[in-house]
Amino acid sequence: MRLRLGIDVACKAAHQVSCTDETGRFLFSGRRFRTTVEDLEKLWVSLPAADEVLVVLEPTRNAWVPLAAWLRAHGAKVALVPPEQSADLRDYYHKHTKNDRLDSRVLARLPLLHPEGLRVLGDDELGPADPLRRATRRRRSLVKRRTAIYARLDALLELLGPHWADTLGSGEYSKTALTLLERTGGDPHALKRLGRKRLTALLVRTSRGQWRDDHAETILHAAEQSLRLWAAGGLDFTELSHDLSGEARLALQLSTEIDGLDDRIGVLYEEADPAGLLTTAPGLAVTSAATILAGLGDPDRFTTLAGVRSFTGLVPKLDESGTSSRYGPPTKAGDPALREALFNAADRARKTDPTLAARYQRLIQAGKHHNSALCTRAAVLVTRLAACWRSRTPYQLHDVDGRPITAAEGRTICATRYQVTDADRAKNRSQRAAQRQKQGTGRRRKESRSAPAAGPSTNHINHLPAA
Repeated sequence: MRLRLGIDVACKAAHQVSCTDETGRFLFSGRRFRTTVEDLEKLWVSLPAADEVLVVLEPTRNAWVPLAAWLRAHGAKVALVPPEQSADLRDYYHKHTKNDRLDSRVLARLPLLHPEGLRVLGDDELGPADPLRRATRRRRSLVKRRTAIYARLDALLELLGPHWADTLGSGEYSKTALTLLERTGGDPHALKRLGRKRLTALLVRTSRGQWRDDHAETILHAAEQSLRLWAAGGLDFTELSHDLSGEARLALQLSTEIDGLDDRIGVLYEEADPAGLLTTAPGLAVTSAATILAGLGDPDRFTTLAGVRSFTGLVPKLDESGTSSRYGPPTKAGDPALREALFNAADRARKTDPTLAARYQRLIQAGKHHNSALCTRAAVLVTRLAACWRSRTPYQLHDVDGRPITAAEGRTICATRYQVTDADRAKNRSQRAAQRQKQGTGRRRKESRSAPAAGPSTNHINHLPAA
């Protein structure tokens, strides 16, 4: 006999499990248990003797990981189901009810109702239990937080005047600029009191000689311009310096964490890919290659290369009806971190790989947006990476005629033959602007997101009861 267990996983409450045989007949349903050794052993002993036990569950946060690991260690096969899939079947069974017992019953019958939608987990596919996956995701989260801090620093420095953007940079700050903001807060009075000599010594020490007297002079000039700009008052430099200093301190702490993660990711990636196959592709360093490998898992688990592309969510949606078919935007299924890494890698690779650069140029000249063209190239890139992994061969650069070339030759070819001109991009912008104008506009459409609303936030009138 083959048993099918459907488990509705809970994060804090008790899980609910239902059991069927291979014909879909329920042996029990709605039984409660928790992720403890005692409850799991009690559940396992209570199961009838069977040749195979298939456990079907949804990946609810990280609560499913220890549960799946314990069950698989005791001989069960574990299959994850997308929440949307089980929700659709639950609605079919009971349109107006949602409860844990019903969820477990639907999951238990999924192998009978939709067997092609199940994929049994491999030995090394426990998601958040994979250290490389956790490290790359944490790095992405920290980078996003630091980017948000950089944006706040840009906004705060704009209060001092536009000259600070040229002095310290904008969008991304060096360690020297952050250290200067942490210690002085950008306060013009503090910078003037510090003096050129001590300021130069601070810059030389923190930048290891990259910033010297000329940078100190530029910073002091920016401080003087801020004092002149706010000579009539209206801005408390001391309070602003507290905000700037705090944001810079957070950015420095995040940078330290990111540097430590980079070292850790390098070690983990070397264990996962000893031959460094992914790093042989153009545009992929260790960090980006580790992010792609962590997002894909083991590329050998895919039966086809088309499955790899579909897993990334970079393939277009297909809408078919009768004799008509239409392709839409990307499905965006799967891991957004994987798509982001592939998108950025494709943007770098097109400057070295002539085959990618030629296709990108044709798409741009045909009127495609930069993002659309890069998504197409990213799907091609991940297909090649998976093919290299499966064949255990490094990535080989070729010209459009199939001739093997070096990376230096590829960069030269891409820069001379497949360069996208400003005229090509300008033509696309004008076409898209014309399309937007045809769509019309309304009073609520504003160029600035901070502009006040021109009308109510909804057209529905809420009828309140009389007092």
